[in-house]
Amino acid sequence: MNTLLTELGVWSYFIIFFAKIIEVSMSTIRIMFVAKGERGKAAFIAFFEIFIWIIIISSVLTGLNEDPIRALVYCAAFAIGNYLGVFIESKLAIGLSSIQVITKEGVGHELANLLRDNNFGVTVIKGEGKETMREILLIHLKRKRIVEAVDLINSQLENAVVIVNEVKDVRGGYIKK
Repeated sequence: MNTLLTELGVWSYFIIFFAKIIEVSMSTIRIMFVAKGERGKAAFIAFFEIFIWIIIISSVLTGLNEDPIRALVYCAAFAIGNYLGVFIESKLAIGLSSIQVITKEGVGHELANLLRDNNFGVTVIKGEGKETMREILLIHLKRKRIVEAVDLINSQLENAVVIVNEVKDVRGGYIKK
């Protein structure tokens, strides 16, 4: 394979570049699966990720002194692959999140009803702020729905405190697709 890439001349740069972008993007998605406890999916991706890595790194390191541009192409592709991997992961948005909304007393129930009408499960808790009573809305949802929920919240309350957290696991409750 190394000889083949060497014989391809300028095309070897393109192969290294795009293969590295694919490999690093796969790595980013694999890490997401590891963090979510999806061992099988992570292992499946890891096999192909490391296969690509071995081929590409061996072609970059072989003859590095004669052709240092390969290393620059490899580095650029690594950076772009990270960017693209994070972009892809955010579009996949696999997993669960939790949103907490802190509002003035009396406002939370109205917002909770709007969210419920849009198929979000909401729990309202009374809280105490520095000067006034507060209502705290707890919402557990699929990551794909975060933007939708936050947009609904912002459409009703401009000054609400909105906190979004990653959640590894939720048992019970109401989470709609």
